[in-house]
Amino acid sequence: MFSIQEIMDLLPHRYPFLLVDRVVEWDPGRRIVGIKNVSINEPFFIGHFPGHPIMPGVLIIEALAQTGGIAALKALGGEKKLAYFAGIDKCRFRRPVLPGDQLLLDVTVTAHKGPVWKMRGVARVGDAVAAEADLTATVREAFDDRPREGAGK
Repeated sequence: MFSIQEIMDLLPHRYPFLLVDRVVEWDPGRRIVGIKNVSINEPFFIGHFPGHPIMPGVLIIEALAQTGGIAALKALGGEKKLAYFAGIDKCRFRRPVLPGDQLLLDVTVTAHKGPVWKMRGVARVGDAVAAEADLTATVREAFDDRPREGAGK
């Protein structure tokens, strides 16, 4: 549904911190589903943990937050706006995410008032929940007029 280029047009994140590869479902203002393909080539696996690579839980939550940010920005037109991660509640980690896994990042908007977006994110590997949390984002005007590297025309 949204390619990596379309994602990069919305989010300022870039390698190694862009954690959404593709969006496969989008119901404007309600729900979004993204994909993160987890490769052994991820830079965090060097130190987390040598000989037993596990994706850090905070990065799973960040991937959910980026997916939610895409939903909010896309719903608002996306131009010259940034979604700031503002809160995490009820966060739980249920299963480790390993190299070769594909994370399904399912984010549902639970409330939206003004610039504040509340969402429920669930990250799954197959049918198993890897992590879940309530997330809050605040959408603001972009901080300056510099073009984003890699952004579309």
